[in-house]
Amino acid sequence: MRASWLLPAVLLAWALPALAATPWTLEQLLQGFAQTREAHASFVEKKSVRVLERPLVSAGELHFNAPDRLEKRTLRPRPELLRLDGDALTLERGERRLKLSLRGQPEATAFVVSIRGTLAGDRAALERVYRLQLEGSERSWVLTLTPREPGMAALVERIRIAGRRAEVSVIEIEHANGDSTLMSVQRLPAP
Repeated sequence: MRASWLLPAVLLAWALPALAATPWTLEQLLQGFAQTREAHASFVEKKSVRVLERPLVSAGELHFNAPDRLEKRTLRPRPELLRLDGDALTLERGERRLKLSLRGQPEATAFVVSIRGTLAGDRAALERVYRLQLEGSERSWVLTLTPREPGMAALVERIRIAGRRAEVSVIEIEHANGDSTLMSVQRLPAP
């Protein structure tokens, strides 16, 4: 008789702490990112453009130094460097180099905020530009960013960033014109 209630009692004792645990929140996700001062990852990016039969595929490395330095170094199909340092954007392709300021360019700034704001754990910056929705758990989450401003919404329908704990594994941008960009990211050890 006594054994019949023992198993349910053990299962209940094991399950109660899990039931009492607080749900995983956006604040917890962003705090995890805010604690990461530097990140290095490889990426494969597929851009699907409606007028092309096949996606454009590129691969390379990403570097992030908190709070506002982000570098995307494309290695294939041809070398290219995109560097964001504060409000300065630098693009290098072959011998050509272009340097721009993001000040006064709200749509470009909004793109930058989506990635850099997430990696820096800067909720205020993200919420100035996007409505945020987090789904999932610490082990598997999706953060959806929907533009607040009509100018940005005319370019981007939504951005989805997915990952595990404070690591990004996928960035998907759905453009308003039907094109899309899907970037798979894999964290690398610090160089």
